[in-house]
Amino acid sequence: MRRLPHVLLALYLILFVACAIDPYDRTTWWPENIPILLIVVVLVRVYRRRIRLSNTAHLLMAVLVYMSTIGGYYTFERVPFGWVTDTFGFERNHYDRVAHFAVGLYAYAIAEVLWRLKLVRSLWVLLLFPVFSIFTMACLWEIMEWQYAVIKGGDSGVAFLGSQGDIWDAQKDMLADGLGAVCAVLFFCRRHRTRLREGLAVSL
Repeated sequence: MRRLPHVLLALYLILFVACAIDPYDRTTWWPENIPILLIVVVLVRVYRRRIRLSNTAHLLMAVLVYMSTIGGYYTFERVPFGWVTDTFGFERNHYDRVAHFAVGLYAYAIAEVLWRLKLVRSLWVLLLFPVFSIFTMACLWEIMEWQYAVIKGGDSGVAFLGSQGDIWDAQKDMLADGLGAVCAVLFFCRRHRTRLREGLAVSL
């Protein structure tokens, strides 16, 4: 489906507009959505530069975009996710944790770009660089969340931080990011294992 990126972008714009109408907390909505808007802008620019990523990569990247847009509307700890909490007996809303796992799915696109543009020659670098990149971004994001919460303060800072009283929230979020990256890279490797083994260009 060659138009899939356009469809995903159109769906995002519809969701963004819908979620921009009367969110739970406008002061939290802005910092939650600005990073996602920047991600979408970067993806559009990459597409316009004719760096064609696969439909699989676009679908995986869209998960975070949609989840974060919804999370910004409710604030992450208030997203209706109770059925998961009740099913598994969790003590807190883990919607944000799933969204962090979705961050790791971007490792698939990173691996794809490295392979397409032949930026690396080592299979180990091809598979490990995306994982390390996600871990680095996860760390920087947690630092940014912390600083925003300190500077902004109040309910808005707490809502953006989203720790829900868990002192290890930052570490668990980074672990979720990393696990998502590992799964994405393993999926990439599994999907193209023959061509990777042979060192041939992957047809994506």
